[in-house]
Amino acid sequence: MPDANDSGQSKDYGIGIPQKPDVFFLKGSGNLDWGMKDRLARIFSPKSGRTVMLAFDHGYIMGPTTGLERMDLTIVPLIPHADCLMCTRGALRQIVPAASGKPIALRASAGSTVLTELNDECVIDVEESVRLNASLMAVMVAVGSKFEALTIRNLTRLVDMGNRYGIATLGVTAVGKELTRDARYLSLASRICAENGAHVVKTYYCEEGFEKVTASCPVPIVIAGGKKLPELDALRMAYQAVEQGAAGVDMGRNVFQADDPVAMIQAVRAVVHDGERPEKAFELYKTLEARKP
Repeated sequence: MPDANDSGQSKDYGIGIPQKPDVFFLKGSGNLDWGMKDRLARIFSPKSGRTVMLAFDHGYIMGPTTGLERMDLTIVPLIPHADCLMCTRGALRQIVPAASGKPIALRASAGSTVLTELNDECVIDVEESVRLNASLMAVMVAVGSKFEALTIRNLTRLVDMGNRYGIATLGVTAVGKELTRDARYLSLASRICAENGAHVVKTYYCEEGFEKVTASCPVPIVIAGGKKLPELDALRMAYQAVEQGAAGVDMGRNVFQADDPVAMIQAVRAVVHDGERPEKAFELYKTLEARKP
């Protein structure tokens, strides 16, 4: 207990030096609660403002797709090189080491598969996200499709629940056979996600007008890798996306289906965080691949 009458020398109160306000580094996140900022700062590097997310939630609609037949063998070696893991609760509990220390973007919506009509989904209970210490909850938003209203309601429900516990929500823009991946559609879908409360948006890259997609979205955008591309083409896509305003990538098949997945995710990191040009990053990929036993 300190003495009631403190006769000691006064400490330095810094009188005359104004306290600097904490300006959060992430786009559109300045007014979020402390806990949500803390979780987002685990996903996005405060130094670069970007992230390399590793997506391996494909099995929730596609089953054991190529590269994910044995996630314990293909995904676990990639974990040290990812900034964030995007996966289902099943995969998280089954193969992700609890000591890995990586923030989790939890797939929080489910309901249909590639065998039926996609996007007819519900959302899991927010308490499951709390139990799993998720930093981000991912929900599909199918703007312009049959299930548009349902998926937007799912998004708003997750946002409301997440706000109670300081867990951010990732709005994932769905693109079906009937929807076009052009700047006009991607801008519309991304903006709708943000306007309905998504703290981060995941969408596709388009070669024409992508800077308009990122500029018109008031929260960070990460791009989906999509179908497998040749490694150099995937690195070019990542480079062009971040140059045009994306806050990173959320890649799956372009990493775990690469000839050398561990080398590929390191090459992607060089592009996203270090600004390495695609050709130099591809040289890094080939060098690391050559060292593989």
